[in-house]
Amino acid sequence: MENFITRFARYYTPVVVFAALALAVLPPLVTGQAFSIWIYRALTFLVISCPCALVISIPLSFFGGIGGASKIGVLVKGSNYLEALAYTETVVFDKTGTLTKGSFAVTEIQANGMTDEELLELAAYAEDYSNHPISLSIQKAYGKKIDNSRITDVQEIAGHGVQAVIDGMTVLAGNAKLMEREHIPYTASNAIGTVVYVAFDGRYAGCIVIADEIKADAPAAIKTLKAAGIRQTVMLTGDADAVGQDVAHRLGLDRAYTELLPADKVDRVEELLAQKSDKGMLAFVGDGINDAPVLARADVGIAMGALGSDAAIEAADVVLMTDEPSKIAAIMQIARKTIRISNENIVFALGVKFLVLILGAVGRANMWAAVFADVGVSVIAILNAIRAMRVKQFETPAQE
Repeated sequence: MENFITRFARYYTPVVVFAALALAVLPPLVTGQAFSIWIYRALTFLVISCPCALVISIPLSFFGGIGGASKIGVLVKGSNYLEALAYTETVVFDKTGTLTKGSFAVTEIQANGMTDEELLELAAYAEDYSNHPISLSIQKAYGKKIDNSRITDVQEIAGHGVQAVIDGMTVLAGNAKLMEREHIPYTASNAIGTVVYVAFDGRYAGCIVIADEIKADAPAAIKTLKAAGIRQTVMLTGDADAVGQDVAHRLGLDRAYTELLPADKVDRVEELLAQKSDKGMLAFVGDGINDAPVLARADVGIAMGALGSDAAIEAADVVLMTDEPSKIAAIMQIARKTIRISNENIVFALGVKFLVLILGAVGRANMWAAVFADVGVSVIAILNAIRAMRVKQFETPAQE
């Protein structure tokens, strides 16, 4: 919208300047009237035509919208992202830490050829160098101090899990894809939750089931987005299909893609971008370092500010400082209000100016009317733009 005003002023300014010059010179030459009458009208015409109301009020409307967003704990990194949010029609979510709390807890241990305690110990040592919520939950369930001297050669395998040498044994801990990649025969678990499979020296040792909890305001956030006209809500996750589909069903999401690697998430977003309308925008909401490429690729990247990684926050265009999904619907409401106020200012400013321009050209508007059409309209447009800073309190289910 600011670009439109800039382009408009590029043509508008020379047109009105030459029109004022013509108004000052041509009528006296044609009618024989005094030049002073028409020069006065031309000067009045110039004062009226000054585009200050548009040039000032439109950016100010967006600054007001950004300020209003900050009041509810949302950081918007630029006016263009606020405008894009107003035209968003598809919202894509990561699961862990975005729609769910990311506070995992071990709910089940299925050992194979060893005790549950021994399996948990292997997994805890393998995951010791990771700060992923799943790793932290395994370490918390283990509850003992880790002897780092027993661990060597730790490798994180993106989208699969980790590999570490513990007491000379090569230990693997990760998802089913990790077992398949290393050609380790394993017993697939049907438990609802995130399943971490463990193997050592090429032998399957068992699995640990970890469950996550959906954020309290996530269902209300999805419902509000749909009520606001969002065409589709989608979830992308690296978790097992049963886990992902269960969360998607409980939240009422339109689609869910599961068992994805970071590169797969980018591919899915590319597909969704190809499906949107010409003016429609796609927003992606995530929190992890693996989400950074998708956040950068989406039209609008939204990151969780508290739980989110530094890479995700850096790549994002919008940051939710409180990690509440409900704020996504709130910021879209603010964005649409900002666009509406900007449109009001454009219509009001141009409408008044063109009306007074015509009156000034025929001598029906004096310099006082010209001053109102310039300064008065600017002040009114600025006061209207300030309305963008006023935001309603967005209530979460917990507040209600």
